Amino acid sequence: MRVQVISSSRSEWIAPFTGVEPGRFRTLVRVVAQRGGEAVADGRPGRQWRLTLPDRVQLVAVYWRTNLTMRQIGPLFGVSHSAAHRVVDSLGPLLALAPVRKRRIDQVAIVDGTLVPTRDHRVAERSKNYRYSTNLQVAIDADTRLVIATGDPQPGNRNDCTVYRDSGIAAQLAGRPVMADGGYQGNSEVIMPYRKPRDGIELPTWKEDLNTVHRKIRARVEHALAGMKNWKILRDYRRAGHTPAATAAGIALLHNLTITG
Repeated sequence: MRVQVISSSRSEWIAPFTGVEPGRFRTLVRVVAQRGGEAVADGRPGRQWRLTLPDRVQLVAVYWRTNLTMRQIGPLFGVSHSAAHRVVDSLGPLLALAPVRKRRIDQVAIVDGTLVPTRDHRVAERSKNYRYSTNLQVAIDADTRLVIATGDPQPGNRNDCTVYRDSGIAAQLAGRPVMADGGYQGNSEVIMPYRKPRDGIELPTWKEDLNTVHRKIRARVEHALAGMKNWKILRDYRRAGHTPAATAAGIALLHNLTITG
């Protein structure tokens, strides 16, 4: 008989293992239920899930938060490692951040990329950190600091300028002001800091002042990226190459729940 160690019925265990407060976790479970989480079958004929929907959602969140292996996660929830794998595969995509349908007219987005060490070399390439990585683009609302879009991770040897377009995040942010660092040259719609002329002449004071303001505001997306990497799966991604996009979108939703709770 398998013993379940972690359960969503113990509210005091939710935040330490998932990073989300109990109230916001219940909101997450409702979102997954509305997206059809209850109807998702085990994947094997005639078999029902041993875990309740809240426990399955918690399993996915704990896996992302701790980056334990399936053989470690399974016993914590009293299921086999293969059952834990099926839970992550089936429910993970239902936790994805929903596209923003409405926005304020004055909403400004800030975008930046981060390298995610990824073991599937079919989608990863050696990057500047000398590890096989993917380049994940993330955009936040400059005011609320909530993540509003994530891109489809691209090979880590590609620069932000190219990945911004190829990952699909440029299309998601179309029609709104977007701030970024100087690495997004070539995307005329992106607001970037002023660069020093090639002849070495110093920038005028007013441009330096604007660059200072730009850096202070743009730092907010770096804080968001650091917050998302509290879910340790983004520090060493071991899953198959077709899954990082859904995982990143799910972690974006969890991150948003933590800063609105």
